[in-house]
Amino acid sequence: MIEITWRGSATDTEIEALHGAAFGHGGTDEVPWNARLERHSLGWVVARLEGRLIGFCNVVTDGGDHAWLQDVIVEPGQQGRGVGRDVVTLATAQSAAAGCEWLHVDFDDDLRGFYVEVCGFESSGAGLKQLR
Repeated sequence: MIEITWRGSATDTEIEALHGAAFGHGGTDEVPWNARLERHSLGWVVARLEGRLIGFCNVVTDGGDHAWLQDVIVEPGQQGRGVGRDVVTLATAQSAAAGCEWLHVDFDDDLRGFYVEVCGFESSGAGLKQLR
């Protein structure tokens, strides 16, 4: 059974390994995950199967009406089984419970079906500028 929790416990190593598996990289030298979560996040969602981290989502906020989904990730072997949908559903509910009026997410075109059709987001225009 998959356990999905708001502000669940996960080590930096677990999150980095899941992030690397989902996005195809071997690791980053950024600030450790838990330090970032505690400093910048409204909360996060952790999904575990038999104790193993298989899903994650970070919810950052401006401290007012807006929250953003960051790093929605599901272990590649668990994708297509509803884990991502359930992670986003809990993140959405907790963002609303915290008083946020808007929940934003940026995504590549190949994920449009997931975010718009499965998770109920409306498509909107956005801008992006690479800084480094």
